Amino acid sequence: MSKFTSMVDSKFLDHPQDLGVVAVGFSGGQPKKGVDAGPEVLIQAGLLTQLRDELGYKLHGHDAVHLYTELTPASDPPYRNMKNPRTVSAVTREISSQTYAHSVAGRMTLTLGGDHSIAIGTISGTAKATRERLGREIAVIWVDAHSDINTPEGSESGNIHGMPVSFLTGLSREDSSNEECFGWIQDDMRISVKKLVYIGLRDVDPAEKRILRENGIKAFSMFDVDRHGIGRVMEMALGHIGTDTPIHLSFDVDALDPMWAPSTGTPVRGGLTLREGDYICECVHESGSLIAVDLVEVNPKLATEEDVGANETIRAGCSLVRCALGESLL
Repeated sequence: MSKFTSMVDSKFLDHPQDLGVVAVGFSGGQPKKGVDAGPEVLIQAGLLTQLRDELGYKLHGHDAVHLYTELTPASDPPYRNMKNPRTVSAVTREISSQTYAHSVAGRMTLTLGGDHSIAIGTISGTAKATRERLGREIAVIWVDAHSDINTPEGSESGNIHGMPVSFLTGLSREDSSNEECFGWIQDDMRISVKKLVYIGLRDVDPAEKRILRENGIKAFSMFDVDRHGIGRVMEMALGHIGTDTPIHLSFDVDALDPMWAPSTGTPVRGGLTLREGDYICECVHESGSLIAVDLVEVNPKLATEEDVGANETIRAGCSLVRCALGESLL
């Protein structure tokens, strides 16, 4: 195996050279087919091989893409305006257990999605593990064109990939007796709105804007990136979180402009360049506070002519992950 190459000392990981991988082939949080193939194409493109052979990680749990088909209920009617609520709840609960197992062992955790509803599982798992292991809450840096903080009742579409942050922060709750529809999310799995930072927003529903303002959530839109530059935005984002808090980075590839990542379910023009996206990941890694990374919404089935769009998006996704896990330019 290659030597672990990161030059950054991890503040919160007992085994920073160990990488727990959860490959999530799941698309049930939104209606477009194909995003469940995201992990497989990233792996086929050599991402895990690069992380092992070039960056020196020891991989755990990387031998399977999880489809979770056995968790799909026979009947899944809408509930509280949510589409596929029981399916998404069951799958994210299992993902939560998987990320918890990696995180509580003190290793870096990488989740490849899948649509962004899976973050209900990834973040709740690392939040619970970090409280148990370190007695600390986590911060979340959510890089996305969308804020994904709709409540079920406030959502126009009913698609749960637009709701994960509302469940993770407790803005949306379900009675604990209703475990089929997110009642399994306990307080030790949640995050504070004070430790949540958005970067790259440019398509936010009116109801979500109200939620962000009323809760004083730190959010850097593309307006802020244009005004300050990505370097200053990252200084402010990491300054808001502080140096004493473990960070879970959840990166939706649609944060990038469609020029760089066209093959995704909800592309929005005017986004981050690939270098800006890589820079975000590099900065979070350099902080020494990173404990977990999600990369979601790569959808190879939404390719442009001759698969150019899919290939560009896959390459971008691989680049983001490598930068978050320690690849540097020099």
